[in-house]
Amino acid sequence: MEQQEKENKNILELVEGKTQKNNIAVPLATVIAGALIAFAVYQRPPTDASNKNSNAAAVVGNTTITLKPIGLDDHILGNPDAPVKLVEYSDMECPFCKRFHPTMKQVMDEYGKKGQVAWVYRHLPLESIHTKALKEAEATECANRLGGNDKFWAYLDRIFEITPSNDGLDLTLLPQIAQDIGLNRSEFEACLASGEFTQKIKDSITEATRAGAQGTPYTLVVTEKGTKIPISGALPYSSVKQTIDQALAEK
Repeated sequence: MEQQEKENKNILELVEGKTQKNNIAVPLATVIAGALIAFAVYQRPPTDASNKNSNAAAVVGNTTITLKPIGLDDHILGNPDAPVKLVEYSDMECPFCKRFHPTMKQVMDEYGKKGQVAWVYRHLPLESIHTKALKEAEATECANRLGGNDKFWAYLDRIFEITPSNDGLDLTLLPQIAQDIGLNRSEFEACLASGEFTQKIKDSITEATRAGAQGTPYTLVVTEKGTKIPISGALPYSSVKQTIDQALAEK
């Protein structure tokens, strides 16, 4: 009987010991797993917005973002003296940029015609995943040199209209697009072959990184006071409108 009680006691102690270890092990494992996940997220390199959920925008402004001043070499649609300017960094082979382009045009229909908003387009071709985007960006610059600001926007609209995105556009179509919008084809081909604007595009990529871009499309809503509200990704029009109204209300 006494021997049986000792065995029962030993069994009870063993069970309690295992239970205690398990109670410690489970939360400990949870903590370790959480730490590993956090480390992985922290270490993950920036990716383009086309690979993200693309549904987040900053809710507060930032005056410390380093943004190249808007100047004569920029492509501006709308009133250059508008109180709010949307500076967009974009990649013509990015599917989310293609999706966001009509949203920006809708913005201009509502706010641009009233002189409240100007759209500033800047290049951010992601060469590592879109090998054709750099040449397409150069093509828009050639359109601008040969035909001015209006032809730049016409060429840009046409690219986004016809490209399937993700390097789906046939680059042999670039001269045809130029011809379709009324440019001299041979002059355009000479400009494109010269590589005249390659460095300008690469400089724009550097500027975009300094401005906080980690993907495309990346847009900064700039107020009269210089506050910059970043929009990352292809947000729906309602979200962009809310941010613009916030910027217009800044006093």
